[in-house]
Amino acid sequence: MKKLFFVLFSAVLLSFTGKWEKSFENAQQIARTESKYILLNFSGSDWCGPCIRLHKEIFSSAEFIKLADQKLVLVNADFPRQSKNQLPKAQQQQNDLLADKYNPKGYFPFTVLLNSEGNVIKAWEGFPKMMPEFFIQDIYNAVNAGK
Repeated sequence: MKKLFFVLFSAVLLSFTGKWEKSFENAQQIARTESKYILLNFSGSDWCGPCIRLHKEIFSSAEFIKLADQKLVLVNADFPRQSKNQLPKAQQQQNDLLADKYNPKGYFPFTVLLNSEGNVIKAWEGFPKMMPEFFIQDIYNAVNAGK
């Protein structure tokens, strides 16, 4: 019985992890259709400690997922280094183009809030130097100010 409960509980948690779009073009379309903003995160999923921590401590939190479901379309431009984690060529090309446009200095992690047209509303460099709930509130405030 305990095992069944754990499996069901795990499935419920996994269903609320927030959906990250792979295509920026699709993200823009969803943002336009649903009147949402795009949160674009540049990360190194297999080498950047602060990037991994950002996803684990903030982007996986219930509070962030609630905000994302209501106001955001999530896009992760990942730049893994290990060969086993390499992205398909088309995905890597898209991430490179996004980096050229939105993260030319190559910061990791780097998070950008965009409107549906791709205009920058606000950007955050590195792991937030504030409590997770304050970072989430900062995103929320930027979304509301961008209206």
